Amino acid sequence: MSHNQQQFRYSTGVVAYPVFFVLLIWVVFWLQVRFFPVIKTFGVYPQKLEGLSGIFFSPFIHSDIEHLYHNSIPLFILSVALFYFYRKISWKVILYGILLSGLITWLIGRPSNHIGASGLVYVLVSFIFFKGIFAKHYRLVALSLIIIFLYGSMIWYVFPVKEGMSWEGHLGGLISGLLFAIIFRKSVAKPERYVWQQPNYNEENDPFLKHFDEDGNFTEILEPEIEDEILSEDNTLDVTYKFKENKD
Repeated sequence: MSHNQQQFRYSTGVVAYPVFFVLLIWVVFWLQVRFFPVIKTFGVYPQKLEGLSGIFFSPFIHSDIEHLYHNSIPLFILSVALFYFYRKISWKVILYGILLSGLITWLIGRPSNHIGASGLVYVLVSFIFFKGIFAKHYRLVALSLIIIFLYGSMIWYVFPVKEGMSWEGHLGGLISGLLFAIIFRKSVAKPERYVWQQPNYNEENDPFLKHFDEDGNFTEILEPEIEDEILSEDNTLDVTYKFKENKD
């Protein structure tokens, strides 16, 4: 199995992990609405020590059903892409992305309660886009273009264009994804290389090129084949050869 086949391989976790994560934030929202409204206050509160705990909790907390819905679909789609194309580093991107984007939000955010998984969504959009561009692998570049087509308009929301929206969390996610694309630049499938692109390739040993003479004309190669073995009078072995056509 080639390196690319090992890298781009479907497994149960490709869908199971994103489904579990999305279900988890829906369960948290259900608990918040039905039993524990205080959950909503556990977000990131910038420049406050007690607000640091929100770095861990905020991605699972949402203000209302619309907020939850808008984050659930892109979170699922992007997570599936992450686990399929970057499975070896997927958990690092998610866990470190939550921590770093939350920390940036805590550092630059307005004095408000910042909640929602949108910061993580921006981490994934940014990472998958830039990683594909840096990798120069045709499948990953195509994935980057798809991401831009689907979520390119999200770039405007890293600026304060909508009141009540945590643009700081979006910006933190965008920066985090770009940093991870640079840090994990070697953890990616390499573009497929043909035999003649290998550094140790020697054209003199290429069985196909041996069919051509110095002028570039195609020639048939005749390989010797042992026809008879005759034991001579002095007990030495005489071998008679004939040539067979190379059918290759």
